[in-house]
Amino acid sequence: MNPRSVVVTGAGRGIGRAIALELAHTGFDVIATVRTEERAEALRTEVAGTGAAVRTVLLDVADPTSCVTAFTRIAGMTDGGPWAVVNNAGFAQPGAVEDVDDELVRRQLETNLVAPARIARLVLPAMRDRRAGRIVNVSSVAGRVSLPMLGWYCASKRGLESVTDALRMETEPFGVKVSLVEPGSYRTGIWRTGAELLPDDRASVYAEQYAAAGARLRGGQDLPGPRPVALAVRKALTARRPQPRYLVGGGTRSTTVLDAVAPTAASDRVKQLATGLRSAPPRVTRALARLRVK
Repeated sequence: MNPRSVVVTGAGRGIGRAIALELAHTGFDVIATVRTEERAEALRTEVAGTGAAVRTVLLDVADPTSCVTAFTRIAGMTDGGPWAVVNNAGFAQPGAVEDVDDELVRRQLETNLVAPARIARLVLPAMRDRRAGRIVNVSSVAGRVSLPMLGWYCASKRGLESVTDALRMETEPFGVKVSLVEPGSYRTGIWRTGAELLPDDRASVYAEQYAAAGARLRGGQDLPGPRPVALAVRKALTARRPQPRYLVGGGTRSTTVLDAVAPTAASDRVKQLATGLRSAPPRVTRALARLRVK
């Protein structure tokens, strides 16, 4: 079959790069978007070294003008518009809700929530005319399970999930299929970048939590690589009837189920303990200490 064109946003690293590689080797005509020419050249070189190829376009998804410019160019590269778009570009803004200022909140929501909707607006007319097309929005398990110290990131992903659900129902009569991919934690640059975005702990009552969070975010190299996410995206693009949602990663399904069925107070306590907002009861601390001794 002739390769179908797929735009992958945020393809310069991490999950986006894994998706671009996987789709290129599957036979798709991959158009990878990145923010700088240096990243574009590095990506093309890396993919070429694996025996495949991608085309690249510069795009800042948070800039409306950049989006129009990029997708006008992509329309010229794809005979009117791409067959599919994978909205992967995004970042995680950490910090307590009260410590993240309005400008950073807007940047988080603009990148993770508004941009995928804007891109859908740009590609849907051509998809409707062809009565064929796919949109895959890369969300996160954080779109289902809210966590302290990541409230605004969770809000952006939960919003993306709601918008994607609505978009899926709206576009289905026109032959356009929309799916969500919801990964757990994988080894990507998003967490290291998140550590750099932590609020100033000197001005916060959450200083101890930020110190611990920074260490966890910088220590994400022991996480698994992101190829399982790329495989889920491939399934969403190749299945005759793609699923509405693809949960990806060990423990993601049980995490979402437990969060949904457990009493809220119990779930809150577990998350508070995990992020250092609460200390374990003394008897639990003593029991853990005995286990460590053994």
